[in-house]
Amino acid sequence: MEVLIMVGQLLLGLSILVGVHEWGHMVAAKSFGMRVEKFSIGFPPKIWAKQIGETEYSIGAIPLGGFVKITGMIDESLDTKTLSEEPEPYEFRAKPAWQRLIVMLGGIIVNVVVGVIIFISIALVDGETYLTKDELNKHGIAAYELGEQLGFKTGDKIINVNGQDFERFADVMSPSMLMGSDGYFTVDRGGEEVRIDMPNDFVEKFSGKNAPQVIEPRMQFTVGEVASESNAEKAGLLAGDRFVKINSNDIKYFDQIGSALDTLKLTVIDALVLRDGQEVNLKIDVSDEGTIGFYPIRELNYVEREYGFGEAMSVGTTRAFSVVWLNIQGINKMVKGEVSARKSMAGPIRIATMFGGVWDWGRFWYLVGLLSMVLAFMNLLPIPALDGGHVVFLTWEIVSGRKPSDKFLEGAQKVGMVVLLSLMAFVIINDTISLF
Repeated sequence: MEVLIMVGQLLLGLSILVGVHEWGHMVAAKSFGMRVEKFSIGFPPKIWAKQIGETEYSIGAIPLGGFVKITGMIDESLDTKTLSEEPEPYEFRAKPAWQRLIVMLGGIIVNVVVGVIIFISIALVDGETYLTKDELNKHGIAAYELGEQLGFKTGDKIINVNGQDFERFADVMSPSMLMGSDGYFTVDRGGEEVRIDMPNDFVEKFSGKNAPQVIEPRMQFTVGEVASESNAEKAGLLAGDRFVKINSNDIKYFDQIGSALDTLKLTVIDALVLRDGQEVNLKIDVSDEGTIGFYPIRELNYVEREYGFGEAMSVGTTRAFSVVWLNIQGINKMVKGEVSARKSMAGPIRIATMFGGVWDWGRFWYLVGLLSMVLAFMNLLPIPALDGGHVVFLTWEIVSGRKPSDKFLEGAQKVGMVVLLSLMAFVIINDTISLF
């Protein structure tokens, strides 16, 4: 069932994004009097089609893209049978270069607009919940294995990031920090300032199926829900209990209990808990996974902030375009050899796992907004067969006054199609390998 939900969200998200992208091309073309022969979401074979006026609207069985066929345009269909004849007034090739340029940018522009609107809406509806720097440093951080490899130690207090002060915990391991170069942290370790450098390839550590934890706020906790039929319930652990000791080890923070249980798998522990001001001794079996079966109530004070419409517009727009900047940084890292394409590029399978096996509308729209900005950016790359390839040729025509020959454009389109199909095959195979 989870797989079906993942696939369902992926297909709905792609249908929305491809639909608005191709709609942008079509509206721009029709507004300049160009004939649009076909509008398709998905690639053939067709599973539904309807002729409305001059345009056939259809849904294809292969939901990995879509297309708009504009008369007189050399596109992925490579239909060139009429190019030897004089162009009709309604053909793409008969229109001025600036109009053709707007048509090719139409899909990208609509994707950007949709992405920005989604991010603005999320900011307006959900506001923001975050942990402040002061709250983070109240007890310092808990460093997990990857954090320790980086150089953090449990109890460190983070002073700044890249020499700059920060406001939120999310700023510490933000995508921009991970995608940047020569990043570093300054921490207070027992009253001494220590610099921790981040390797430029550190982002590759997050390319697996589950992103590993690096650091988290060190937090005190009480027992929340005790799982039914768990070892904790059988031993008599109750909601509201506070751990004091496990065996002879003092327990104050949540990371301490995790570390203790991880070394005590398949043993029986002596747990001392505080319950209604009284100390209670319990003997609890630890599972082979190092758990006993309860959910903690984490004692952290988060700031909840609501945004007015003006603030939401600013915050949402900034977040939307930060996606583009992160993609630019990612490509720069691949070009410089700091990260591998195999670990950095995601295809439909990985994207489906991002949606998850539970239908969450908040996460769905966030990912659709993110993918809309990614689609706009990727389509602007100067690769023939992508919109960006057409934009390059049209820009050359406008600047130089010379139009590339139809034969050249046809050849470029063929090369671009080979590149795109190769990339698609690569990411699908790479996604499949990453599942194992």
